Amino acid sequence: MLILAKAMLAMMIGFITSVIFGLVFVPFLKKINIKQSESIFLRGTHSSKEGTPTMGGLIFIIPTLITVIWLLLLKKISFSENLFIVLFVFVGYALIGFLDDYLIIKRKNNIGLTELQKLFAQLFIALIFFYIFMRSGNEPVLNIYTLGININMKWFYGIFLLFILVASSNAVNITDGLDGLAGGLSVISFLAFGLITWNATWVVGYSDIAIFCFILIGSLLGFLLFNSHPARVFMGDTGSLSLGATLASIAIITNHELTLVIVAGVFIIETLSCIIQMLGIMCFHKKVFLMAPLHHHFEKKGYEESDIVKGFWVVGLILSMAAIAFGVWI
Repeated sequence: MLILAKAMLAMMIGFITSVIFGLVFVPFLKKINIKQSESIFLRGTHSSKEGTPTMGGLIFIIPTLITVIWLLLLKKISFSENLFIVLFVFVGYALIGFLDDYLIIKRKNNIGLTELQKLFAQLFIALIFFYIFMRSGNEPVLNIYTLGININMKWFYGIFLLFILVASSNAVNITDGLDGLAGGLSVISFLAFGLITWNATWVVGYSDIAIFCFILIGSLLGFLLFNSHPARVFMGDTGSLSLGATLASIAIITNHELTLVIVAGVFIIETLSCIIQMLGIMCFHKKVFLMAPLHHHFEKKGYEESDIVKGFWVVGLILSMAAIAFGVWI
């Protein structure tokens, strides 16, 4: 019951802080004209979204950080190296996204950082994460505790971790195309990993990382009040890159890299739809989907945006329940 009480309190504080911050921040973004331009590929279907403020990821990033720092000062949670590298990834990838969003706004088009610049920045943060993670005494071993399997990956482990961090951050970024889609799926994903982390008793500071997950869930729920259809603000790369990389960092620290594949199933499917679309055009000069990623395919098929989002949330919830069973109970 104490664990449940701590989780609920962390979520409540994150939610209240996020709502208060959002009520001030959204009008501020509108006042300084921080808006997103409509993609040329979505003209007609997303015309109502033209001019909606972006950089809304700060609505859950800043309140989460404020709440974590406050709880640290009150000594309600402890500062560990593992919590530090989660926060480092959380802030580091947010800064990459913030710079990308800023350049898009400044140039008044949808061109921010180049793909190479963004990839280099993501790899740089991932390399620092890997260095601190290995310096903490972790072995280059892929542990599958629920199956009792340990695979020594040696030097390939570094490449594996870098791939997970970069791929996960970009997968959430790709999914962030409909009101509330990436935010809602992130709530579900962090709920799964919050529960999984609280059972990862072999991890130093496991309970504090779990509390961070629940604080972030509360902040995301507050953000969804402003991001649900019709959205008053978009999270932008500021939020999406940070969420994906942070989810991956927690999976790595808790040795649940394979569980991440289940939890992030919808994000992975969305990313695969883009890869399949690209291969179809390159190899066969034919589109597999009406538009990629997959959520836009359903839009082109005539489904309502809110129905697509709810459908994807349900799939994400089912996958997360399966992941909890795999990561905790089996």
